Amino acid sequence: MILVSCVTVLMLFGLTDSSVGPSNSSSSYCTESRECLQFDLICKTDQYEVRRYSSTRWVSTDAEAYFLGVGAAMAFRRLYHYISGENEEGVMFEMTAPVLVKVPEETKMWEPAIYTLSFLLPSAYQEKPPTPTNDKLYFSDMPDMDVYVRVYGGWMLSIISRLHAHLLTKALLKADAHFNHTHHYAVGYDSPLKLLNRHNEVWFVVEGDPVCEDPDHTMNSTDTH
Repeated sequence: MILVSCVTVLMLFGLTDSSVGPSNSSSSYCTESRECLQFDLICKTDQYEVRRYSSTRWVSTDAEAYFLGVGAAMAFRRLYHYISGENEEGVMFEMTAPVLVKVPEETKMWEPAIYTLSFLLPSAYQEKPPTPTNDKLYFSDMPDMDVYVRVYGGWMLSIISRLHAHLLTKALLKADAHFNHTHHYAVGYDSPLKLLNRHNEVWFVVEGDPVCEDPDHTMNSTDTH
């Protein structure tokens, strides 16, 4: 079993002030936007990463649907209109990345779920964002948090996203890692126009101390570091 001490990582490498930054930074998977959510990599295994995110402000909206893709499409339109000038100040600004979709874990197949889609506000509007004119939009503050992350390519379809959420859950339970079981985040970085080398993620929020253990890696007493 390999356990990586987060304290040790912080002491050796130090943590930068991660929030909203340029897309060409080292902690960025954004290829189509000027600004991207920044993070600090705490540790990594073959199954998942542990990342630290600083607090940021987002504009969010909820949509009720049976499938992730349907709910996300409805919510996306509202948010896109907001950044396209449908706000009290008439301000237009570029989209950032990634887009977060909060997906409830405890849903029944025959009942719709409430999906929350969020756009990251640009650095210029983190403190004082334009006021929405649509009463279905609201601002949400993401606190400082650590997350377990699984990365995958292709399209962020409902069944594919659920599959990777399941695989991440399985790896975390095997590693005896504690995390919030009520929901996960489906995280998309690319526009529909991008066909190749797409980047998607699944997040679970860490509870307690993060664990960085590769469940498939075994060690014996002769192993050395």
